[in-house]
Amino acid sequence: MTTRVRKHPPAPRPSNPTPFRLSPLAALIAGMAIAGSAPLHAADTRSVAELQAEIARLQQELAAKTAAEGGTAAAPAAAPAASSPAADGSPQALDTVVVRSRHRLERLQDVPVSVAVVTGAELEREGASDLDAIAKRVGNFSWNPGNARTSSLSIRGLGKQSQTDAMDPSVGINVDNVAYSYNPLSSFDLFDVDSVEVLRGPQGTLFGKNANLGVLKITNKRPSFNPEADYSLTFGEEQRFIARGAVGGGVVDGLLAWRGAFQFDRGQGYVKNVEKGYLESTFGNHDRAAGRVQFLLTPGPDFDARLSIEMAPTTGEAFNGKTVYTPTPTRYADGSVNTLSSDASTRLARRWFRQLSSYDYQRDYLYGGNTVNLDHQTPTYTDTKGISAELNWRVAGHTLTSITAYKDFRFQVRNDEGTPFDITKRGGGHVDKFEQISQEFRLTSELGGFVDYQTGVLLLKSSNRYDSNAGFGSDAGAWFASNSQYNTLDANSNGRYLLENSLNELQVSPLQKIETQSAAIFGQANWHLTEPLTLTTGLRFTHEDRDNRTSRLIINEGYGAELNPVAVNGVQLGGFSSNNTTGELSGTNSTAQLNVADFVANKYFGTAITATPGQAYASLTAAQKRQVAAAKAIRRTNIGVLWAETKAKGFRETQPTLLLSPSYKVNENLTTYFSAQYGEKAGIAQITNGYSNPVKPEKTTSFELGFKSTLLDRTLVLNANIFRTNIRDYQQAVQVYDEYTTNLNNDGTTYYTSATGNVPKVRVNGVEIDATYSGIRYTTLRFSGAYNDAVYKSFPNAGKAAEVNNIAAPYVDLSGKNLPGAAKYTFSVGAEYRRPVLGDKEFHTSFNTYYTSKFNSDNTLSSYGWIDAHSTTDFSIGLGRRDKSYDVTLLVKNLFDDDTPLAKTWNTYVPAPPRWVGIVFSGKL
Repeated sequence: MTTRVRKHPPAPRPSNPTPFRLSPLAALIAGMAIAGSAPLHAADTRSVAELQAEIARLQQELAAKTAAEGGTAAAPAAAPAASSPAADGSPQALDTVVVRSRHRLERLQDVPVSVAVVTGAELEREGASDLDAIAKRVGNFSWNPGNARTSSLSIRGLGKQSQTDAMDPSVGINVDNVAYSYNPLSSFDLFDVDSVEVLRGPQGTLFGKNANLGVLKITNKRPSFNPEADYSLTFGEEQRFIARGAVGGGVVDGLLAWRGAFQFDRGQGYVKNVEKGYLESTFGNHDRAAGRVQFLLTPGPDFDARLSIEMAPTTGEAFNGKTVYTPTPTRYADGSVNTLSSDASTRLARRWFRQLSSYDYQRDYLYGGNTVNLDHQTPTYTDTKGISAELNWRVAGHTLTSITAYKDFRFQVRNDEGTPFDITKRGGGHVDKFEQISQEFRLTSELGGFVDYQTGVLLLKSSNRYDSNAGFGSDAGAWFASNSQYNTLDANSNGRYLLENSLNELQVSPLQKIETQSAAIFGQANWHLTEPLTLTTGLRFTHEDRDNRTSRLIINEGYGAELNPVAVNGVQLGGFSSNNTTGELSGTNSTAQLNVADFVANKYFGTAITATPGQAYASLTAAQKRQVAAAKAIRRTNIGVLWAETKAKGFRETQPTLLLSPSYKVNENLTTYFSAQYGEKAGIAQITNGYSNPVKPEKTTSFELGFKSTLLDRTLVLNANIFRTNIRDYQQAVQVYDEYTTNLNNDGTTYYTSATGNVPKVRVNGVEIDATYSGIRYTTLRFSGAYNDAVYKSFPNAGKAAEVNNIAAPYVDLSGKNLPGAAKYTFSVGAEYRRPVLGDKEFHTSFNTYYTSKFNSDNTLSSYGWIDAHSTTDFSIGLGRRDKSYDVTLLVKNLFDDDTPLAKTWNTYVPAPPRWVGIVFSGKL
């Protein structure tokens, strides 16, 4: 939580302008200065409406005074923010914290929701610009690392596995009043930010999509009529260079203002890739660029409009490939021997790979440290652009708001299996284009009176074209062959030719075409039953209509098309029919198929083709036919399941969201509240192995009891709550019925496979605390922490962890276990010390320490997936002018060089970023 005053968008120009024009931003600051002025330590009991009235009165007084003097008023000095101690270092009262958690300016202490706030100024001072930085400053909120498409957000331990393209985010994302319906849209850096608010618990009533776990609300800085020009240049280790800037001001005084902002961030990563025959490359690097330009139009007192255009051009960052391999355990959990028949240690011991004498399994595959040795891994290439228009009309005591927005996203990555050999090639995910367009109309009444309210409608349409290639190189056959298949084929040059061609240049791709249309009507009202008692009610109905068309086909036959099966799942591949073990021809081949068999005999063994179809193949020796059978088996296994374009069963349902929340102002310094909320996340239309496999909607019921207090002469803000959340049909990876394999084998066994599905019951209990204290001279302290117990109440069909993969059961029961990524305890503690020195200078230093107790990082809750409790500390120290014209700051990320892995499995881990040091030059022009 922070205590900085929120900046309000500039107010419209008066209908009868005078020669005096005070910037509305300056007027707001001046009004807040009055709100926080002497006596500083008296509790401020005024409502937001009263504060706004005070601002208006101040503006009128200053205008009249200046007009009488025939001059132009200068903007009054800003009130010192709560995070900046008074000039003499005396304890300072905390200013009113203003948030937009309910789409209107309100005091944080008046909002009956668990909200944590971080200002953009704080993020800038500490060089924090991404979602991980936010997570390290807010309790019970976490960012789960991955690449730009697979990373996710969690609140209260929920949401870690919400990473598929066909499902809505569990944690809602709202940027400048625009709801994002696709998790990757939040994966880019934050820049020129005004504030970040994390709303914990269901927030579906006002926030566009049914955000049934919470919302991350980001508000960027708006245009102002005051001339502004800020810059920041950072130079650091690993050749890191970061440039940020913002410029703006009035174009036509009182009518049109603008603001432009940009960021550029480039530097090497912390995991080195020493490739054979290539220049050194790194993983975890930075390569980002983005820009935003906004225009604000205020033609009159009753209307304003803001246009925002933003773009992040294509850049490449190597997220994937940071995995460090460790020796695979030789025994399963029950003590049974793991033969390691398909392990990398077995495969790399084959003659095929030992030909590269300079490569060693122990030295180069189990590399340890922060180096890898890959050949086909590429950076993750992403880009996005967006445009939004927000229009506000004020009429008859109401504000009518229209928000029209467009946003898109593209993504591509090529992955590697972890060696310098030509195995995995051109395989990886590809979002050809995701795009969403939305239109929201919202009617907001003025605050005050018996009831104030918001109501509106939202229309949102999105589409996503996503594919994920499986691609193979010339060494893939030798890698994916079983021991028996490999020994059969590596016996002679003919077999090795088959082994190489079995997969070389083969590419198989599943393609999803996902279409979603969402329409919602909503309303939320605050009923002021008595002076201290307010009842907040909310209701939303959202109609979701979504379809998914999916196929999985061969898109490149490669060098071994003649080794194809006859057909897979009804998809004809043009191969010939033969015994899977002996390679003998079956009696069902057509002439065309026999000709293919003869072609195989000629190509791989030099057998002459005769006029009789099938004769050349029939003349092969038994050993040669077994070699063909082995090569065909390798190809068939790695082709996997194919299907022509199939439409999944669509999801069409109208879903309710409800809110009931009474709050009671005990006295001027203490408000208590209770909330009961219900929300639903849309179901999923998906295909599993060619068959429709719909996922039921996720249903959340949440209860929260809390208080918000201002203590110790307004030097301490202390907010806390306890909560309980119950979820039915929680969406994540489960073991589902595999209709394809069951029908294919037809042996009386029911087969299962991993796919997104529903966990019957999940429960979360916890406590959250947010506090800020400014009663120490020159110092501000803040704390955000949580206790969280997120448990699978019923999860009978979970996937098996690697160490129990030998058991016959198709799934395991994880009921009673804590969810992956859900630590019991998390907290963030920070301090900032700012002291005037050398006349007009200011010395400042700060730190932020984030702590998490142990948690399991593996989605199957493997016993090898535990991440130990650990903490990381960021530190800064600097000197600058008090008027902010320039500043020099030394930044240290991960001060104590904590090396606790980010994630672990039974034979891999992802290393943590090491300590990083940089220096920042910033100022105003």
